Amino acid sequence: MNLLVKAKRGGTEIVTVTPQSARWRYVGFAAYRLQPSQQHVLTTLPGDEACIVVLSGRITVRAGEQTWSDIGERMSVFEESSPYAVYVPRAERVTIIAHTHADIGVASAPGGGHIPPRLIEPSTMQRFARGEGLNQRFVCDILPQTQPADHLLVVEVITPSGHSSSYPPHKHDTDNLPVESSLEETYYHRLDPPQGFAFQRVYTDDRNLDQSLAVEDHDVVMVPRGYHPVVVPYGYTSYYLNVMAGPKREWHFKNDPAHEWMLKR
Repeated sequence: MNLLVKAKRGGTEIVTVTPQSARWRYVGFAAYRLQPSQQHVLTTLPGDEACIVVLSGRITVRAGEQTWSDIGERMSVFEESSPYAVYVPRAERVTIIAHTHADIGVASAPGGGHIPPRLIEPSTMQRFARGEGLNQRFVCDILPQTQPADHLLVVEVITPSGHSSSYPPHKHDTDNLPVESSLEETYYHRLDPPQGFAFQRVYTDDRNLDQSLAVEDHDVVMVPRGYHPVVVPYGYTSYYLNVMAGPKREWHFKNDPAHEWMLKR
């Protein structure tokens, strides 16, 4: 199965991944581009929870009887600021109204419906650097395991020009807590300037799965299992939005033993 989902270059829907299309159980992801004053109704599976991330622009979100008006501050995912997001425990019908040109990411997973919906403000998100040297990248935890949800984990990462990311290669495909957790994952890639590209490899120890993918702006890589490093060529900055979900809402990963030596120097 090809793990690269190419983006649509025009129209409202940029890319969509469902558990059915990915042939897994938990993670759904979609991205949309909206024009000013455009309304868009989300369609998710009955009972799904969703995290709606305002990647850029300003929008209003209506879910049931609740409305979050005119949210969103940054105009690009490459700004040094955190996004607004909305958590919805049952996302059967959610309406998004754009006030400016807006890009929206929608993470979804099976949900219990008992957690109250809420606005997730940028000031509540932790931002930090991970790695050193040409392995350094900059992380923003949008919906971490310390905040309430049923299955979803959502994080965004900026990787500078010429750097590697999700590196040394790590995996989280085995239910072996607290050493490792089993989590499906999607990577929604953006590049600056947008004509750029990056590389992502997804591989297992036995190489039964081993794909090396060239990703372009707005493409998605699905990670059902295995290690999944990213490398960014010189001249371009990488952004990706990660969505993870699995049977237990904990993130514990295992590094590839062949490359873990670099952490011990």
